[in-house]
Amino acid sequence: MTSGGFPKLLRREWFLAISIATTVAFLAAPTLLDGLDRPWWLAVIFAWLFAAILGSALSVVRHAEHLGKRLGEPYGTLVLTLAITAIEVISITAIMLHGDNNPTLARDTLFAVTMIVLNGMVGLSLLAGGWRHREQHYNLQGANAYLGVVIPLGILSLVMPNYASHGQPTLTFAQEFFLAVICAGLYVAFLGLQTRRHRAYFAAKEEDAQTQQTLHGGRTRTMSHALLLVAYMVPVVYLAEKLAHPVDYVVETLHKPAALAGLVMAVLVATPEGIGAVRAARGNHMQRSVNIFLGSVLSTIGLTIPAILVISRLTAHPIELGLQHTDVVMFLLTLTVSLVTFSSGHTNVLQGGVHLILFVAYLFYMFQG
Repeated sequence: MTSGGFPKLLRREWFLAISIATTVAFLAAPTLLDGLDRPWWLAVIFAWLFAAILGSALSVVRHAEHLGKRLGEPYGTLVLTLAITAIEVISITAIMLHGDNNPTLARDTLFAVTMIVLNGMVGLSLLAGGWRHREQHYNLQGANAYLGVVIPLGILSLVMPNYASHGQPTLTFAQEFFLAVICAGLYVAFLGLQTRRHRAYFAAKEEDAQTQQTLHGGRTRTMSHALLLVAYMVPVVYLAEKLAHPVDYVVETLHKPAALAGLVMAVLVATPEGIGAVRAARGNHMQRSVNIFLGSVLSTIGLTIPAILVISRLTAHPIELGLQHTDVVMFLLTLTVSLVTFSSGHTNVLQGGVHLILFVAYLFYMFQG
């Protein structure tokens, strides 16, 4: 399976044992979730579950990166974004269905992911890459294709509901159906452009020859990375449901802002991709970095919203999608600045600094707005 045999594989994939052990522990001892009214035990359980899920997600990213090197762009990044989106949907659903219904959880999570990715992740990537390489280049056509889908879907999903529902907090069935269809439909259309008709838009010119070589060799290793990626994702399904207990306790019992639950979920799903994007930028692979963070936002909107809308209807848990107050301004400002940033084909440290300032503003207004 890998060079060095099975013992070397066990040493390299040690965190899988921790993830499985954590799953077994909560299966065998459900009472671990008792006593959340004790602050120290609440902190222990939250940190334990959060670390187990985050570690698994980081391992998913690691194996997705290996697949990316073997499959070439955009397939490697596509595997990564789809895997992280699956974790996002699982986590949101688990908390949404546990305890009292939190109708704004999906909206808060989607908004937080957008802010973390388009401001925090983009800012760090551009700053780290620009500081080390002065100026970095990417395929402008690919970035324009991403933003050409992200902007209309973002507005229709997180801004339009405020005006389409006639003052009601939730959308009608027809409005939800329409939104789910256009989100999924545009995402599928984008995938067709990304993987077939205009695949070159999403790969740096020097990657073309490498892609041809990787597609013809190393099939065994490719399969092992794919299997390990799935193995790390399986425990997340169960652990995400357990994480809902301490998160719900903080929001519902301690009466903390509901947006905190969305921020926790967003950090959980965005951190692995953020690490991959910053690492790619530091290695002067800005095209891969662009594919990661813009692809992450697109998959978050294009796939998570339809999935959550369907789950909401099937479980009779209504959701609210329209952003409120300062969030609307921050969202529109972020989309506008992103459009300016990715309009030239090259990046620098100033652009990274501006996005980081917007991320700090998002955190400030979340607690002070």
